[in-house]
Amino acid sequence: MAKKASPKKTETADQGATLAVNRRARYDYEILESLEAGIVLTGTEIKALREGSGSIAEGYARFRDSELWLYNVHIGPYGPARENHEPRRPRKLLVRKRQIAQWEHLLETQPRTTIIPVRLYLTRGKAKVQIALVRGKRTYDKRAAIAKRDADRSMQRALRHAQR
Repeated sequence: MAKKASPKKTETADQGATLAVNRRARYDYEILESLEAGIVLTGTEIKALREGSGSIAEGYARFRDSELWLYNVHIGPYGPARENHEPRRPRKLLVRKRQIAQWEHLLETQPRTTIIPVRLYLTRGKAKVQIALVRGKRTYDKRAAIAKRDADRSMQRALRHAQR
């Protein structure tokens, strides 16, 4: 007897799909450290995220009562729901106490540091957010990064034309 071919898995929202990305994070900030954190959501929030109505572009995290909270992250309303959530409410992040204490110490001791969300995604049906401890870049650092990127592009372009 021949075996039946198993159906191929396609990427769904439950298999690590990225829901939102903070694209300006690497441009505006120097990333010092990052980690994965769980996020406490209500039923309508997770359903709205699965539909793709989330934005972390203006989000940031703060410590409150030895817990890490995520602020200013927008999760739009879920259409079929009768009662919806508040789109920009503070959301608790699930991080180990040891990591919270370490990051709290780093925030106090290092100048110009903050915590921002970099990526919002689903893993095995659970919403996760990748947060990063970052230091703000100065204007001249941004200009240097742009100049380096342009120089790399022109070198790649020259190499491509030289190979032809």
